Amino acid sequence: MSVSPVRGRGTADNPHNRFAPSVSVAEDDGWYQEVPLTQGTEIRSETAKTIITRNTSPDLPFDRSINPYRGCEHGCIYCYARPSHAYWDLSPGLDFETKLIAKTNAAEVLEQQLSKPGYVCAPINLGSNTDPYQPIEREQLLTRRLLEVLLRFRHPVTIVTKGSLILRDLDLLTELAQQRLVRVMISLTTLDDELKRVLEPRAAAPKARLRAIRVMRAAGIPVGVLCSPMIPMINDSELEHLLEAAKQAGAQSAAYMMLRLPLEVAPLFEQWLQDHYPQRAAHVLSLIRQSRGGELYDSRFGSRMRGEGVFAELLQQRFARAMRRLEFAGREAQTLDCSAFCRPGGQMALF
Repeated sequence: MSVSPVRGRGTADNPHNRFAPSVSVAEDDGWYQEVPLTQGTEIRSETAKTIITRNTSPDLPFDRSINPYRGCEHGCIYCYARPSHAYWDLSPGLDFETKLIAKTNAAEVLEQQLSKPGYVCAPINLGSNTDPYQPIEREQLLTRRLLEVLLRFRHPVTIVTKGSLILRDLDLLTELAQQRLVRVMISLTTLDDELKRVLEPRAAAPKARLRAIRVMRAAGIPVGVLCSPMIPMINDSELEHLLEAAKQAGAQSAAYMMLRLPLEVAPLFEQWLQDHYPQRAAHVLSLIRQSRGGELYDSRFGSRMRGEGVFAELLQQRFARAMRRLEFAGREAQTLDCSAFCRPGGQMALF
């Protein structure tokens, strides 16, 4: 699908035309619905040869993941996945938000991979790169189809999202939860609707994300909160408030991550600071460099998620204290069951 682009994507004062001024109004008002498809979004189909991505990162709590989409309509300026669009000769800026790639055969390929005799079961993560519940999922249904396959195979899955569209799949998530096969983390960056509007223009409003936590907990689904990214002098002062609001909504676990600015993300974020926080920009960047060994990004394992130095250590102490006070568990406390994994019809194949 290809349509004429619209100038702007989410901010009133936007000379660089990154966002559409009308697309996030519903979410800014706290509605629960995802914003529907708008002009300027082009969806390309990709026939995937494989769908499970493996990693050996000691920073991640999983060794495999699935991303049914490339690019993300949420348009979060800080998104570390933006540079991946360059592989397709697309820009990490506007193209990442408007020229999306859908792996339309994702569910079929997953079923093939899980059916291989040598496959060893371990939790699969959805949402490690781009959001599995971004607005186009309403039409594409790729994430829902993946969940249907995982349920049929009794395969454990973890989900990270800031999309309230996840509540559409409450039926599947509830059934997965009853078999200890799912854990959800809701990404919560700010409680300030205005900051959300310019930072994450097409993502769900803070109230909608908190409601998603409440509804999922009421359905018996293990759910936690991911306070990410923490940005010095932008949203770091909200850390305790974010954790408190999530706990009141029913979140059982919590985690956080520091802002990451790999490759092309750094200049995009710097421009965003100049556009929206010009008087604060130099101080923000200075604190980031203090936390990243003098640079805007440090890719080393062990430090890239947390940072180092005085600011990063203080943030970590604040998080640890709030975790104890609010009696949160870590993500690792919610274990999933890998022993129930089975290939549908597998026993019949022996006869």
